[in-house]
Amino acid sequence: MITSSLKKALASGLEGSLRDMNPWWQGAWGSHLPPTRRWAFQSLRAWLKTGLTKVTVLRGPRQVGKTTVLEQIILALLQEGIAPHRIFRVQFDSLPPLKKIPLPILELSRWYSEAILGQSFHQAAESGQPCYLFFDELQNLVEWSSQLKQLVDLHPIRVMATGSSALRIAEGRDSLAGRIYTFEMGPLLLREIAQFQNWGSIPPFMPPNGLSPLKQKEFWQELRAFGEQHRELRRKTFATFSARGAYPLAHLEAEQQWERTADLLNETVIQRVLQHDLRQSKAAHKSNEHLLESIFRFTCRYAGQTPTPAFYTKQLTPELGEHVTWRQAARHLKLLDGAMLLRLIEPLEIRLRRRQNIFKLCLCDHALRAAWLQEVIPLSPEELQSLPHLTDLAGHLAESVAGYFLSAIPNLEVTYFPGREREPEVDFVLTVGEQRIPVEVKYRRRIALQDTHGLRVFMEKAHFNAPFGLLVTLFDDAGTDNPRVVSMPLSTLLLLR
Repeated sequence: MITSSLKKALASGLEGSLRDMNPWWQGAWGSHLPPTRRWAFQSLRAWLKTGLTKVTVLRGPRQVGKTTVLEQIILALLQEGIAPHRIFRVQFDSLPPLKKIPLPILELSRWYSEAILGQSFHQAAESGQPCYLFFDELQNLVEWSSQLKQLVDLHPIRVMATGSSALRIAEGRDSLAGRIYTFEMGPLLLREIAQFQNWGSIPPFMPPNGLSPLKQKEFWQELRAFGEQHRELRRKTFATFSARGAYPLAHLEAEQQWERTADLLNETVIQRVLQHDLRQSKAAHKSNEHLLESIFRFTCRYAGQTPTPAFYTKQLTPELGEHVTWRQAARHLKLLDGAMLLRLIEPLEIRLRRRQNIFKLCLCDHALRAAWLQEVIPLSPEELQSLPHLTDLAGHLAESVAGYFLSAIPNLEVTYFPGREREPEVDFVLTVGEQRIPVEVKYRRRIALQDTHGLRVFMEKAHFNAPFGLLVTLFDDAGTDNPRVVSMPLSTLLLLR
């Protein structure tokens, strides 16, 4: 039975909003959707229908296309012949009246069952007509996981949810153990940018069946050859990635000037996260809004680097006019990591007992830095040739790009190796099972012997079990003749997925 609080909300306009969110009930749908589909579409669609869990979650930063993928899946279901009344969608960040409803997921599902479906979920399933429920930005609800658990435990339905907060999605994962499978989707992959620009198609290189191929040096050599095979399209696409970043809005409206795109990124991504999303999180209850903004600015300035705790204090204290401790800085960094604007790459576990845990900062997209600091640093070789004074800063950004990209590969452990006496730092270490793959980013015109020193020292230590290493470069022809090192430009590395 529908509760009195829901009846009041429905009467005050909520029902009209719900019907507007589900236009297929009135036979109108689909014309506004872009034809280009992101990589996650096929996997999500398959898992929603036949996956081992009742709940499928797609999480990622704001504005990377999660809602569009959700809507494209709904359209695909309708085109398959799924009856419109069997599909129910709620976009929770667009419905303020829901805050007055104690258990909105359960109550709205009950309303849908009675008012639209016209029967119980069990009756629909028994007649071979199971329902699909779509909950967009679900993490904005208090105790969403317990409601969702009760819903899927009691009813034979399939649910897909999206969320922009890794923290709040993770908070609900334990109570939904065995019922939820999570996909993570970041900004556009390089091959997706080519597709969005209608320049051509590059197939994914990495196989979908696990990480074991990464342990073979031949796999990375084949990736380098794959990059050469798609050389012209890769370089053209990478130049656009360098100039505009990887957010879909920068490429769906490619004719827009960068300044307009930067304004949109600031407004719809950065400000939305800093001023709204993080304020809703329990973990952010004691956060300082001004410190949070300063930490994000700090992250933009030092992306791809590993600032020490003392350096955070030295830089942030004068800016805020009050003493900032490392504990405060670390807590706010983790909030930004939870909001998926950056990844905090931790040191290799074997070193934690020897050295304080210092994070390497990797932004989800260098375009956020360009928008927030109003400073464009090119990454393409052609642009850097004419702006050589920016090479060092571009090198740090290239390291940030590589770190975020590698850490987004499902189930791949990505760390960095802190330098110490006789053991130089290694930018990243990929761990697959018992094997490690050291990765160095050397984003410069010429590669010298000392540029591979960290890789060579790491590989020589038998206990690391690192039979080969990777060298990520600026140019296609920059590399090394060391037989244990596979070199490739950053643009080719980004074709891995």
